[in-house]
Amino acid sequence: MAIALRYVTDKGNVVESFLGVEPVTSTTASSLKCKIDAMLSRHGLSISECRGQGYDGASNMNGEFKGLKTLILRDNESTYYIHCFAHQLQLALVAVAKKHSDISWFFNSVTNIVNIVGGSCKRHDDLVKAQAINVFKAISDGELITGRGLNQETSIARASDTRWGSHYATLISLINMFAAVISVLELVRDDGLGDQKGVACGLLFLMQQFDFIFNQHLMRKVLSMTSDLSQALQRKDQDIVNAMMLVKHSKIRLQTLRDNGWDSFLKEVTSFCNSYEVVVPKMEELYLAVGRSRHNNENTNLHHYRVELFYTVIDRQCNELNERFTEATTELLVCVACLSPVDSFSAFDKQKLIHLASFYPNDFSLMECFALGDGLDAHIYMICATVMNFQV
Repeated sequence: MAIALRYVTDKGNVVESFLGVEPVTSTTASSLKCKIDAMLSRHGLSISECRGQGYDGASNMNGEFKGLKTLILRDNESTYYIHCFAHQLQLALVAVAKKHSDISWFFNSVTNIVNIVGGSCKRHDDLVKAQAINVFKAISDGELITGRGLNQETSIARASDTRWGSHYATLISLINMFAAVISVLELVRDDGLGDQKGVACGLLFLMQQFDFIFNQHLMRKVLSMTSDLSQALQRKDQDIVNAMMLVKHSKIRLQTLRDNGWDSFLKEVTSFCNSYEVVVPKMEELYLAVGRSRHNNENTNLHHYRVELFYTVIDRQCNELNERFTEATTELLVCVACLSPVDSFSAFDKQKLIHLASFYPNDFSLMECFALGDGLDAHIYMICATVMNFQV
């Protein structure tokens, strides 16, 4: 177990130091805490002086009841747990994909499609040619406008399992090049080698089913609402306040989609299906799941697609975001951002700094928090007076 410390010197300098590597025979939270206590003790340090902790996303580290962060918080309630926000967002997206069987099936299918279509230079060229033909036809029919920078040559973006924001680009490419991908899969089905012909045949069938197109558009919608947030959280010059606002806006947009977006979403999916002659099931009829008898199912298509997919996926995404981006952590970071020296401390906010002090009851008593406001007023006055004298 590697342990590093970040601390502030008596001159106000922030220092991060590697403390050492501690050998462990067990990775349970209790065993890891004993090792941390022992290492800190050898260096004359104590958990009581700690004001923050951070680990990866493993359950033994950030578990709500028995995780390492929880055990340390029991010893010192001021050791607030801050997880890498970019990693948290990836985990939130992964959780939705892995916990919902239909979405898990969908992303596995997308991976197979990308692997088959982009499996060789020849197939890539076939895809580009097919897309160029489709674009030319759409322009001729007046379905696309022309202009500088429009309708450029493109390809299917390959997603990264460790960067789930990249799946958004993959889905965008797949939707825009749907007809071209179908054409390439038909070529592989007819002229491919060995097992590839059978795989391509199966993928052709899947892509032209309503379920695939529904999931494709649903996950594109969900990922589009976290795309900007994903990019912002991965920036090295992190703007905490902006990132927190993006987290808040992502939650609001997802909730708005859930509450008011079903009708327009279904209309969008139906329009796409009609464009490619994909059969759209009648929503009032009973849903027929693969491998199940219609007589054993009492749910309609409307209930399946609206409740079991649309509502469930969005609810899980919202729950994951709420659990991983808690209000307490968000408030803490927004308050800390008030101390940023950027633009001559333009983010300085007295009320937020007083609120920040309330997060640490062991360091600031109620009396000290009350007096802090007067002290900050005096500090602001002294800073302004110093600046004025310097300008004169």
